[in-house]
Amino acid sequence: MDTAAFPPFAFSTPPRLVFGAGAASALADHVGATPGGRIVVVTDAGIMRLGLANAAIDSLRNAGAAIEIFDAVEADPSRATLMQATEATRRFKATAIIGFGGGSSMDVAKLVALLAGSSEDLDAAWGVGNARGPRLPLALVPTTAGTGSEVTPVAIITVGEDEKRGVSSRLLLPDIAVLDPMLTLRLPPPVTAATGIDAMVHAIEAYASKNANANPLSKMLAREALRLIGANIETAVFDGGDSAARGAMLLGAMLAGQAFANSPVAAVHALAYPVGGKFHVPHGLSNALVLPHVLRFNAAERLNGSEKLYAELAPLAFPDLADAGGAQAACAAFIDRLASLSDKLGLPTRLRDVGIGQGDLPAMAADAMKQQRLLVNNPRIVTETDAFSIYRAAW
Repeated sequence: MDTAAFPPFAFSTPPRLVFGAGAASALADHVGATPGGRIVVVTDAGIMRLGLANAAIDSLRNAGAAIEIFDAVEADPSRATLMQATEATRRFKATAIIGFGGGSSMDVAKLVALLAGSSEDLDAAWGVGNARGPRLPLALVPTTAGTGSEVTPVAIITVGEDEKRGVSSRLLLPDIAVLDPMLTLRLPPPVTAATGIDAMVHAIEAYASKNANANPLSKMLAREALRLIGANIETAVFDGGDSAARGAMLLGAMLAGQAFANSPVAAVHALAYPVGGKFHVPHGLSNALVLPHVLRFNAAERLNGSEKLYAELAPLAFPDLADAGGAQAACAAFIDRLASLSDKLGLPTRLRDVGIGQGDLPAMAADAMKQQRLLVNNPRIVTETDAFSIYRAAW
């Protein structure tokens, strides 16, 4: 075999994945809770109000575990919230952490497991590969089909007023991820749409990432993720009780998470962070707002290869584009369809629609430049001037 076609790479993912309707109700069986175990469940108030975690928590208690619930996680969780959760975990003398909810709850749970399980300095852990650990045992249970956080080594926290920072380390991969499609049945249409497009962004950026660890496994997973999400996102949005579509979306989001966990995301996310951080726009919607404009920017520079890669993805997400023509035509059609998909699903499509003024764009462009850990993965170099132009096109 000619190994020159496959440069060296590493692929990391949780050691155990469980998928199935009702899987969360038997959480103790999956995580191996033992009598005397002390478990902190990190979640949000909405999850507890809806009772989504009740069956899982009951299974743990029935197995003899002592449970502490921290349900103060907010969207775009702050450093203050993270530290409150960490202190609560230390006081409880927890032996394990379970993150139950969307990306925010899972991200906080990851860092709580790290900080409470060691004397880790959070400020020293920011960035890629800087966390040292050890961490507490960790299980993650997603309730949205979007972030893929249950299989990624990344946690994002809002620092100060509006800056987002990330910790990326294999230490943050959970010991087990439990995916139960039934937990997503009550997601409202706007959340289903935004998180679904977020997962599509993960797959697209992983597929075209120029990171040194871009690899064939991530590409394979990204392709299957797009196929599943493209075929099911409209059904999941407009018929939320369709359990088959919900299951396909949850699996697709997980596969996209595995893809970008190893072949990291790029400029779409970098430019989305100022949208979410400063204007408190949900992460999935932030990605959706800038997605087509970043892809057009990348594809305009023909030599970076992104046009060909986007063309390869086009018929996976949208099967009718199989006859779109050559790479240039297929790429353009793919980007146009992604833009129209947001509108079709009822999402805002312009930055102005979420309260961002033209005068905000220069500061956003400057803030996007702080996300160099992501920008270095983009197929095309993005300058501050480029970022401003992309925002202006999205406005």
